[in-house]
Amino acid sequence: MSIKMSQTIQEERFRVIKPILDRETSIKDSAKMSPYSERSIKRWLSNYRKYGMKGLIPKSTEPKTQPAETPIWIKERVVEVRKRTRKCALKIHWQLEKEGIVVHERTVGKILKKEDLVRKYRVKKIKYKYIKAERQPGELMEIDIKYVPGRIANKRYYQYTAIDVASRWRYLRVFEEQSSYHSILFLEDVMKRFKHKIESIKTDNGAVFTNRYLGSYRRSDLSSRQLHSLDKFCAKHNIIHYLIDPGKPAQNGTVERSHRSDQESFYDRNKFKSITDLKKKIIVWNDYYNNLEHCGLDGKTPNEMLKLFKLKVPNVCA
Repeated sequence: MSIKMSQTIQEERFRVIKPILDRETSIKDSAKMSPYSERSIKRWLSNYRKYGMKGLIPKSTEPKTQPAETPIWIKERVVEVRKRTRKCALKIHWQLEKEGIVVHERTVGKILKKEDLVRKYRVKKIKYKYIKAERQPGELMEIDIKYVPGRIANKRYYQYTAIDVASRWRYLRVFEEQSSYHSILFLEDVMKRFKHKIESIKTDNGAVFTNRYLGSYRRSDLSSRQLHSLDKFCAKHNIIHYLIDPGKPAQNGTVERSHRSDQESFYDRNKFKSITDLKKKIIVWNDYYNNLEHCGLDGKTPNEMLKLFKLKVPNVCA
């Protein structure tokens, strides 16, 4: 004899009260034989007699009213900021705090979840606690190149990016080409704009940054090896040039993460009529980024972080 298992909570409740309705057992005996209390069984019987099977459908236990409920105007402000900026709950909490609106980040998260404004694909991951050495501004600057999506006037452009690992301060510049010359030109520009002395940079192994993986460098004849022009420039200004391992872009994770922000928050939301239009908009976007609260900085902006550190001797380009 096969036993049909209950597929829903409604069916399970009816299975418990059916013998009582058929006068095969009492409420007290049913409570002894099942994991449910007499009080629950009595409530199910009462609901069934009043409403039938619909009375056995479980109802939400969420309170209908809440004395300390978040005011509706704050909820509307949270939704407005989320739709306009796509900031996470923590960043929205920091922004509202600056506006004088006190609301906990978890409350913001619940509002976003209830309004269906959260990402669907996110999976909760195990968080590991890492002990990170505190860096100083200019101690390490990550540099990388991002292809500007699509073409403007049927021409390809390249975005050079430099980001300070300690403060997350960032500088962007668009070029029509990517070459060793443009890499040096970009680094000179960064040195002039960044107020602290740049002690080291980290790049990938592209030919515009290094010749370590070119055929001529691998020859056994040491006389055929030539130092890359960017390495010569760094040596002239006492800057250490680090290279990531081949095929390991995660080692340049700070600049790679910033490129994701560029794609999602800048390129996906804008269209460019010309290269001049792109250069104007990217200046505004970079200024916004340097004044944006960062989770990795505990709610501070890159410009605020730079103010916390004692100013070092600025770079002087020859």
